[in-house]
Amino acid sequence: MGGFFAVASKDDCVQDLFYGTDYHSHLGTKRGGLVVMSGESMSRGIHNIENAQFRSKFEDDILEFHGRSGIGVISDTDSQPLLINSHLGQYGIVTVAKINNMKSLIDQAFRNRRAHFSEMSGGSISPTELVATLINHGDTFEEGLRYAQETIDGSCSILLLTEKGIYAARDFFGRTPIIIGRKKNAFCATFETCAFYNLDYELHHELGPAEVVLLTAEGIQTVLPAIDQLRICSFHWIYYGYPASSYEGINVESTRYRCGIALARRDNVKVDMVAGIPDSGSAHALGYAHETKLPYGRPFVKYTPTWPRSFMPQNQNIRDLVARMKLIPIRDLIHGKRLLFCEDSIVRGTQLKDTIRRLFDLGAREIHMRPACPPLIHGCRFLNFSQSRSELDLAGRRAIAAMENDAETVPPVYSDPDSDQYGNMVERICDELNLTTLQYQRLPDMVQAIGLPKDKLCTYCWDGKG
Repeated sequence: MGGFFAVASKDDCVQDLFYGTDYHSHLGTKRGGLVVMSGESMSRGIHNIENAQFRSKFEDDILEFHGRSGIGVISDTDSQPLLINSHLGQYGIVTVAKINNMKSLIDQAFRNRRAHFSEMSGGSISPTELVATLINHGDTFEEGLRYAQETIDGSCSILLLTEKGIYAARDFFGRTPIIIGRKKNAFCATFETCAFYNLDYELHHELGPAEVVLLTAEGIQTVLPAIDQLRICSFHWIYYGYPASSYEGINVESTRYRCGIALARRDNVKVDMVAGIPDSGSAHALGYAHETKLPYGRPFVKYTPTWPRSFMPQNQNIRDLVARMKLIPIRDLIHGKRLLFCEDSIVRGTQLKDTIRRLFDLGAREIHMRPACPPLIHGCRFLNFSQSRSELDLAGRRAIAAMENDAETVPPVYSDPDSDQYGNMVERICDELNLTTLQYQRLPDMVQAIGLPKDKLCTYCWDGKG
């Protein structure tokens, strides 16, 4: 998905910018980038971080960067930040975006403005440069940012580094967060509040949907007000978010713990051990184990020194290899045991199927799976989650297509956990993965565990309601 971080400081901001951006590396990456303003000039660095850590790639750059304001990004789409020179002045821009109407916006730009695009990413026009083109429609940054927010179908959160300060613009329906932190001599803007603690920031303000603020070392000024149409992505709590982070005042780790409790309250299976698929499944499993009073264990440990997150490589075969190599089984905790695993979600199921086979090969008697969210049956339209070539890559969607003989239509009944069709879908997924039992979280239970009203959450992946 990606994430970003910004700092406006009375002192040099580079160290905070470097570490703050690095705290977004768990969000899945292709490129990392920083740009710092020193006087009237900007220093920029962009590196490929698909096969190396952000920190290792930028250790040399930050020795040469100096300035009191800057923006950084972890991008899973295009190379960022971009430096733009327009009638609004020079500025740096980073985005976290999924733009569904890119083609029509590009056609309109060519038709109405005789525009040109210079940044090409994999032979395609850079989404970030397209956003800059939309911003340049305005007579002011404020006008341009609102025009971009209202024009884009999907989602787009934006940071602009300008001579006046840093503009932070949350996407129109608040599907991704932007939170402002403060300390004695600086203010920051971040996706992940886990960046606050070791950098000595405290929560100052959380932007509402479509809100735009101007960030300086003196404070923040709201230049475009929020709207009352929040649809924040539920997966921030279930999967994406770092455990120490909070969004809308709700902590990730605590939410996952409550999800595990909710799973346990609807279950009565007899097992010897409860475990989580690391890392995001661990807190779900702890909640489940606490509620049931069953032993919690770690039959898998994760080897983190050299293996990155498994969804980072774009090639599925490499992704599967990374997933396999980073999880090391502990035979003594597997052989002869009835094991129940909590997992954040089942997306494609390819990596999970291999994990289950390995567990049985090591002598597991039974393997029960309890995902912390309902079956995924719709491809995400609003964030770059699960960038599959087809919705049929989703385990739930494949099962529905097989039963309906229709790869395009998803009858609403498959979102109803009390329907026969839902039960048949889950049974197919269970058989495909070779599980002993499979029981998903119910959507109302997941929503209650998060703690926001359902109409404030995006649940499109599960019920088609975004």
